Amino acid sequence: MNNEINIIGAGLAGSEAALQLAKRGFKVNLYEMRPNVTTGAHTTKDCAEFVCSNSLGSYDITNASGLLKHEMEILGSELIKIAKACHVPAGNALAIDRHKFSNTVTEKIEQNPNITLIRKEITEIPQQPTIIASGPLTSSKFCDAIKDFTQSEYLHFFDAIAPIVEKDSIDFNTAFWASRYDKGEASYINCPMNKEQYENFYNILINAPRIEQHDFEKGAKFFESCLPIEVLASRGVDTLRFGPMKPVGLIDKRTGEKNYAVVQLRQDNSAKTLYNLVGFQTNLKWGAQKELLQAIPGLENVNIVRYGVMHRNTFINSPTLLKPTLQTRKRDDLFFAGQITGTEGYTESIASGLLAGINIAKLLNNEQLLELPKETMLGALTHYITDPEHDNFQPINSNWGIVPPVELPKKERKNKKLKGELLSARSIETLKSLNN
Repeated sequence: MNNEINIIGAGLAGSEAALQLAKRGFKVNLYEMRPNVTTGAHTTKDCAEFVCSNSLGSYDITNASGLLKHEMEILGSELIKIAKACHVPAGNALAIDRHKFSNTVTEKIEQNPNITLIRKEITEIPQQPTIIASGPLTSSKFCDAIKDFTQSEYLHFFDAIAPIVEKDSIDFNTAFWASRYDKGEASYINCPMNKEQYENFYNILINAPRIEQHDFEKGAKFFESCLPIEVLASRGVDTLRFGPMKPVGLIDKRTGEKNYAVVQLRQDNSAKTLYNLVGFQTNLKWGAQKELLQAIPGLENVNIVRYGVMHRNTFINSPTLLKPTLQTRKRDDLFFAGQITGTEGYTESIASGLLAGINIAKLLNNEQLLELPKETMLGALTHYITDPEHDNFQPINSNWGIVPPVELPKKERKNKKLKGELLSARSIETLKSLNN
């Protein structure tokens, strides 16, 4: 097979994949359209540029993001090594000097004899072994090529996404199971509101601060059925009660009471540990989202694993297109990595580039590809984004809700630190056994 590999995009995922392949002896053509074609968000031509925050999140192993970093170290991530060398004080978080980090990554790539960095926009998918890691700001021409390959009418270009919460943090003394008019299985979690509770919720919502959009995102059009909740609320105090929060056909059989409004939550993963808020797409600032959600009866102590976001975000429908190895289902030598797969976050982007790089090398060496178990955070993440049971796939980052649970003593079930310690220990043991 061809010993030369193309990687489209020199962001976090593409840079990690390139370095993984280079150290395994493969020749890599790493294509980056910047600075010839700009994205509107990046400010330099460097590889692996951090666009927003300079933090990779927690490094604490009892935290989901922290565990992912430790797994990446076990698997030999190159960018995590560089990040640790470029770190700045940030408590338990791995924050970096972003310019030093991207400069270091760029130098390593430019000086590597196995990597050719090509400053050119790619508009067609190469026929040779390829990793597509073009990111959430993929150019329109290359988007067209991806659409042709996936035979999809569209990619997701601009998203208003609803928050996702952990089921175990919902108070079922208030919340109840039901489907509207008792049709089918009682598969929705319902949080009821009386008039006073609804009016309090509404006042918090209409006064909540919103995230300011980038210039390149302004003027984006949304589908009427996917409008941010704050936009709907601005149309009148009762708009939500006749929309996503309508109470008709939803009665708690324990009380028999009719409700003034109801917030519904829908299952988000096959393990039934995560639920998203139906119709709650939002662009509120995260602190405001937390206050708003905790004003909903039954969600006073809810654990939010993904906040709602509204931003330019190109991603494929990974559940129908990818295997957990990050291979495409229709072409073995074509892989996707990074945020274009539907993973959110800097750490997650690097991790997916790491796995794609390892697996395309294994493919070309005629070795068995690495499909990580769900008990590992990276395995859980890749299985989540490639789960064909997803009806309405949306991007997600690492969190405990996607990992198979561990049994805790009844009195310790709310002990998040103990839960993290046990899940992390299981993951590390699983991963090390694979490497032996």
